[in-house]
Amino acid sequence: MQIQVHSDNHIEGSARLVEWVSASVASKLERFDDELTRVVVHLHDDNGQKAGAQDKRCQIEARPKGLQPLSVTHKAETLEQAIEGAAEKLHHALDHQFGKLRSKRATPLQSDEAADIPGQDALLHEDFLAEQQLRAL
Repeated sequence: MQIQVHSDNHIEGSARLVEWVSASVASKLERFDDELTRVVVHLHDDNGQKAGAQDKRCQIEARPKGLQPLSVTHKAETLEQAIEGAAEKLHHALDHQFGKLRSKRATPLQSDEAADIPGQDALLHEDFLAEQQLRAL
């Protein structure tokens, strides 16, 4: 997974900031490392030099292999909180998306397994076995 970090003019895009943001996002999304090609992080200070409530914004876009990109945004009072919040939102979004894909790929129960499930209609199973025995004759 490749991580790119971009910042606006109001946030100094130093190598140290890029390294810290990359490490934070990578640790939060390491579970999806094999399923993502690229993650792009955009940092923005809405008010520039002026202080303000929730004026730091972090937008993260993830590009899963073979799927449409996912994007989340989080605003907070500090850059650290904005990054952590956006990474958490993205983790939940990816978990949801990949969970839905896994459930679609799940195989249906085999007939022997279905017979062991409590509440299955035993008569239908017995009818099936009787029919199989008649065919064998």
